[in-house]
Amino acid sequence: MKSFKSWLNPKPWRTIPSDDSDSCLDGIKTFQLNKEGVEHIRIMLYGPTGAGKSSFINTVETIIRGRMTCQALPDAVSGTSFTTKYQTHTIKKDSSTIYPFVFVDLMGLEKDRKKGVCPEDVDLALKGHLRDGYEFNPQSPITTSDPCYNGSPTLSDKTHILVCVIPANTANILTDEHIEKVREIRCAARDLGIPQMAILTQIDEACPEVHSDLKNVYLSNIIKKRTEQLNVSVGIPLNFIFPVKNYHSEVCLNEDINALTLMALEHMINLGEDFVDKN
Repeated sequence: MKSFKSWLNPKPWRTIPSDDSDSCLDGIKTFQLNKEGVEHIRIMLYGPTGAGKSSFINTVETIIRGRMTCQALPDAVSGTSFTTKYQTHTIKKDSSTIYPFVFVDLMGLEKDRKKGVCPEDVDLALKGHLRDGYEFNPQSPITTSDPCYNGSPTLSDKTHILVCVIPANTANILTDEHIEKVREIRCAARDLGIPQMAILTQIDEACPEVHSDLKNVYLSNIIKKRTEQLNVSVGIPLNFIFPVKNYHSEVCLNEDINALTLMALEHMINLGEDFVDKN
């Protein structure tokens, strides 16, 4: 039987920030977007069904609000997408304001070309043409006559940062069919100049040592390999791929979960702000 120790590097394969998660959280909570006509950074999440897109949104809100939340409805049964509508998720700052970053959780990608979200709909969402409430149709994209079609999107309506969400607990990361769809979406975002990154979810299920102690994430050979696989298969640079663990079975906040999530969120906000500044 393989020793757990053989799954760990003697040194971290990525430098871990010395700042504590409280400092990072304070920075995110006090972030202000100073761009006329733009109310928030729009973060779009996409990826295979069951990857943890909705759960990541809930994890971020849980950390920021300091209690368990479930705004984006997740599903414990994978196979088909539980998300069926285009919906913008905001996080309340107080009774009258929200934080200046929002999430869009797309219908999941599926192997079959005629199942899951249409890549054409993703392209239109990137450009800001979808309104909240649009019901995704795997067979065909939205038409200009649909009430949820936004014919005159503003910069606030457009996507500012595109995030690929991939589960780490499968050996091949992505099927060939998924890779084709991801590449198509990445090329559409590239043509619009939208920055891109990825989060690797379910890392605790991928490596026993990470399951035992989340602090082992950057010592884990398995998580390093999964990160490299994602880099090679879809072309996202290694320094733009962040391993995270969503809140799943926990009922209390966990500092290690928070630290990984906040590191990824901070980069999303920074890259989104860069895009807004350029436009």
